[in-house]
Amino acid sequence: MSCATLNLPPSLKLLNSCFQPSNKKSCFLSSSFSSVSFVGPLTSYGNKSSWDSCHVIKGIRSFPIVFKCVAQKSELSVSVGAGSNIASEKRLVVLVIGGGGREHALCYALQRSPSCDAVFCAPGNAGISNSGNATCIPELDISDSSAVISFCRKWGVGLVVVGPEAPLVSGLANDLVKAGIPTFGPSAEAAALEGSKNFMKNLCDKYKIPTAKYQTFTDPSSAKQYIEDQGAPIVIKADGLAAGKGVIVAMTLEEAYEAVDSMLVKSVFGSAGCCVVIEEFLEGEEASFFALVDGENAIPLESAQDHKRVGDGDTGPNTGGMGAYSPAPVLTKELQSVVMQTIIHPTVKGMAAEGCKFVGVLYAGLMIEKKTGLPKLIEYNVRFGDPECQVLMVRLESDLAQVLLAASRGELSGVSLKWSPGSAMVVVMASRGYPGSYEKGTVIQNLEEAENVAPTVKIFHAGTALNSDGNFIATGGRVLGVTATGRDLEEARDRAYQAVEEINWPGGFYRRDIGWRALPQKQLAPKK
Repeated sequence: MSCATLNLPPSLKLLNSCFQPSNKKSCFLSSSFSSVSFVGPLTSYGNKSSWDSCHVIKGIRSFPIVFKCVAQKSELSVSVGAGSNIASEKRLVVLVIGGGGREHALCYALQRSPSCDAVFCAPGNAGISNSGNATCIPELDISDSSAVISFCRKWGVGLVVVGPEAPLVSGLANDLVKAGIPTFGPSAEAAALEGSKNFMKNLCDKYKIPTAKYQTFTDPSSAKQYIEDQGAPIVIKADGLAAGKGVIVAMTLEEAYEAVDSMLVKSVFGSAGCCVVIEEFLEGEEASFFALVDGENAIPLESAQDHKRVGDGDTGPNTGGMGAYSPAPVLTKELQSVVMQTIIHPTVKGMAAEGCKFVGVLYAGLMIEKKTGLPKLIEYNVRFGDPECQVLMVRLESDLAQVLLAASRGELSGVSLKWSPGSAMVVVMASRGYPGSYEKGTVIQNLEEAENVAPTVKIFHAGTALNSDGNFIATGGRVLGVTATGRDLEEARDRAYQAVEEINWPGGFYRRDIGWRALPQKQLAPKK
């Protein structure tokens, strides 16, 4: 059985022994602007009986926009105030694909973009819908490219932003671009940078990108022998996509053997784990580095730092991320320059040289090695990180819609980004038991009070729904991203935790030490 099936050009076949390429599609995502049009029915969300997101339609800021949301099965009518020059401007309707905290943050930033008229999110979630940051389309099947294309054509969507990795690996961007719809996100071929860790490591080898020493295995006995030879601690990774849970940092040989058996023998990650990458343990400080890429050019975003372990003091198993802050002091301007020169630019050039240009956001998980002080690449993701996206989007002051559109057109050369001064922090609230089994349906209260702690507090919803009483309930492992900005990291941290303390959710928990590396003198936040 192969680990995955991706569409790779012939030159990439040698880079990844775990893939079975199918056809040979081009990876470059270039397309032109689509016009905007609005008239047609919208869809209700969840248990609500009328439209949630009346106010996501935006007009030019100096002119009023008049609109009316009416009952189900009716239409949204939009009229622009007299004297508006909207007809002469290229204003965007944007569709965000996904329904987690990252997508909520993207919707929030896109809605604030001056050039963006409306934001749709499919499938979205109840929190996104209730916030008014986007009109959610829960019934749109994002795994059905033809359905997504039809929606885009019906609503005059001028840009699609694909949030999660799974639709990218399955080729949604390929189909959208082929249909002439501007899309921010890599093709399935280019998404192999995240879809297969073995592919990424082989690319690093070929183009001299600094990364941890490694070997790839499909046979458990050979894998265990390699582990015995190398010793612990050591890192075992499922080759394919495992929802952020396929990395085991084994501190003992026994833990490493157990990780190998869970993936190669018990198949806990299915086909994603039938090929494992075993790599050396790097000691140092982790950081997240993001760059927007248009196929040839790359521009860096602000730095951020995630907290992967579930427990305070970076203890316990890895998660999808329990909190983040931006900027990350560990990533100095000098180090950011080194990352661009030694990791990002060689990757972009390498993918182009392999006949597979990358368009989208490159998310480099880095280790700033303790013994050298230099960055090494731990992994690539081909989308915005979660929860790093939350702290980046609350700090971004540029028009996100136009920046992402420029990337999709191959026009990032000369583009610069503007960021707010100060810092931002997000504290993730998760269901008790996560990243293991957890109860769904627990009630969450006082969210409005939490957001009112300070004007700079914003709560992003990752896994929420509404019950029959209209209360928010938890539907996932990571559920809320309580985010705040401040003049410095300490102020952002204080505001975020003040908001967390306002939330009444007995079924949830959170880390109390987000930012501890940057604020070592700060005591842990008090327990609830």
